[in-house]
Amino acid sequence: MKILMLTWEYPPRVVGGISRVVYDLSHRLIKDGHEVTVVTYRDGNVPYFEDDKGVKVYRIDNYMINPNNFIEWIMQMNFAMVAKANQIINEEGTFDIIHAHDWLVAYAAKALKESFNIPIVSTIHATEAGRNSGIHDATQRYINDTEWMLTYESTEVIVNSNYMKGELQRLFGLPFEKINVVPNGVNLNAFVGVERDYDFRRRYAMDNEKIILFMGRLVYEKGVQHLIAAMPKILNGYHDAKLIIAGRGGMIDELRQEVHALGIDNKVYFAGYMNGKDVQKMYKAADISVFPSTYEPFGIVALEAMLAENPIVVSDIGGLNEIVQHRENGMKAYTGNPNSIADSVLELLFDHQLCANIVKKAKNKVRNEYNWNKIAQDTHFTYQKAICETMAERQRLQNEQDKAKKAKKIPGETEITNLLTFRKRQAYA
Repeated sequence: MKILMLTWEYPPRVVGGISRVVYDLSHRLIKDGHEVTVVTYRDGNVPYFEDDKGVKVYRIDNYMINPNNFIEWIMQMNFAMVAKANQIINEEGTFDIIHAHDWLVAYAAKALKESFNIPIVSTIHATEAGRNSGIHDATQRYINDTEWMLTYESTEVIVNSNYMKGELQRLFGLPFEKINVVPNGVNLNAFVGVERDYDFRRRYAMDNEKIILFMGRLVYEKGVQHLIAAMPKILNGYHDAKLIIAGRGGMIDELRQEVHALGIDNKVYFAGYMNGKDVQKMYKAADISVFPSTYEPFGIVALEAMLAENPIVVSDIGGLNEIVQHRENGMKAYTGNPNSIADSVLELLFDHQLCANIVKKAKNKVRNEYNWNKIAQDTHFTYQKAICETMAERQRLQNEQDKAKKAKKIPGETEITNLLTFRKRQAYA
């Protein structure tokens, strides 16, 4: 199968979770014998074309015109994607399926579908309404409507959790059978041979301190503000604890102010953005990982922490709520509740046997349920469904056209009567 992936991020460009999903899925599909071509945005000095272990990656630039806003920037990117995809199709032949990742590439996917008659499978990684707890302004409405359009134009839609399936049904009125739940996964070999690096750990905490780790974007929906608010209670119960916040985002100044206002500057460390081996080392350095999101469609970071043998604390919301069973493979806290977060963290800090049981069960769950072999097979099955449905629809339309043509060629009873009457009149004349 020839697959065209459209995405606004692909390594080394990492904005959120889409980049890793597209990377891992593409490489697994290649191993299964498919051809995968990725068209994405070019960031930095990376090459315009790259054969990434079998995955053909084409990168595009936006036009040399400064857009007025983010929406115009996205539109420019879509135009450039369409141009590049056209070139690829003209040179290498058409594709069997277009896999569009989120609203950011909706217009390019729609244009290519209509130009080359290629079915779309879209993955909705998150929704604008979910990220913002509703739609509050014109920009959010535009993005929400674009998300709807992409799901409407798609033959099949993929989401990563049952929570997201319910959200798309509620927001866009999609048919139940059109939405396919295919979870995200992690590279099961990511932490093979990676041990705790004590020199690395000492950059952030003393040997006697237990590291509580937050890894993610510093935005409201990731809930790090609630974790910071939980720290005074955690420190009151367990003084030798330290919060490490690894990530970047628009809330950084606000979060620093919150830390200072609580008087815990010496117990919270902003480590900044991490990638590659530093991420692996940070997970291995941590004693507990906490993901207190207020909105989380899935939560790849939770899987990474589980694979790294970190006991985790998550909010009881979204995909996180489906991944974790309380006190079995992790701990849950009430969403947006610092007191509840603190209670779960303290229980892990004091109960070593609970931690050991959680770590063992969590690692087994990740290996059994969130491996890319199974995920790629489920995704391929969705592609097949989309292609079969498109072929059936084309056949139906063709049959209708044939019937219409046939009806025009064979006159009805009234037409025959009128014709005979006309000919009689001609004869009498």
